[in-house]
Amino acid sequence: MLASQLPVLIVLLSLGTVAKIAAIRSGSPGTLAQLGPAVLVPDRFRRAALLCCAVAEAGLAAGLLVTAHPLFRWATVAFCAMSTYILLELRRRRPDAGCGCFGEVSSAPVGWRSIGRTVVLTGMAGMSVWAEGPGWLAFAHPSWEYLLAGVVVLALLSPEIETLAERARYRAPCEQRRGPAESVTLTRLRSSEAWQAHEAHLSTAEPYDSWRELCWRFFAFRNHDEHDVVFAVSLAGRRPTVRVAVVGSEDSKPLPVYKPVSV
Repeated sequence: MLASQLPVLIVLLSLGTVAKIAAIRSGSPGTLAQLGPAVLVPDRFRRAALLCCAVAEAGLAAGLLVTAHPLFRWATVAFCAMSTYILLELRRRRPDAGCGCFGEVSSAPVGWRSIGRTVVLTGMAGMSVWAEGPGWLAFAHPSWEYLLAGVVVLALLSPEIETLAERARYRAPCEQRRGPAESVTLTRLRSSEAWQAHEAHLSTAEPYDSWRELCWRFFAFRNHDEHDVVFAVSLAGRRPTVRVAVVGSEDSKPLPVYKPVSV
């Protein structure tokens, strides 16, 4: 029974790590300003604060999974208890900010359900302190009745489930959605056939201008003939269509569309 909630703790800590790293990679400063501990620190430290939180969660999840050392068990209790305190502070000082527990999905203002969840997790972590064996044994031989009870309680206390369900019911058009970060789109461009066909003719590897129009992001370069080479990368999907045109010469014309490529 004492080890029954270790799988839940490990899975939630792992999900929190992945979601925060995703928010760091793709989120704008405005997004980070709405997420958990990042709200309570100066602007220039917000990304670092979220990264530290993700690293701590990853370390705790790994420790609970592979060892039964009390250091990781007590550290998890302390982490969950500190999370409860942070959420209470967020609710008092920044009622508009989300808890950031699972990255951008947890951007809704902190409510009593989110606070209650961290209290329950603190209790689960406290139960695990005296459990025998590492977490992987609890995965291999789960106590289903206690495990399912914990999952149900946490599901009832997780507003993120409603957020995900709402997003599944309604998905905004591509032009209204926040696209991937500019650096991510530029990486996708450099993996395309269009880039490989024109790279040798560009005077620099970095664009001198970039902008977004509807569901496309444009990158402007200059070639050795002082003509503009403009790439357009679709923001829809993970395998984007890339278009390219050379602008500036009298006989210039748009070049063919390059098919999506794996990146």
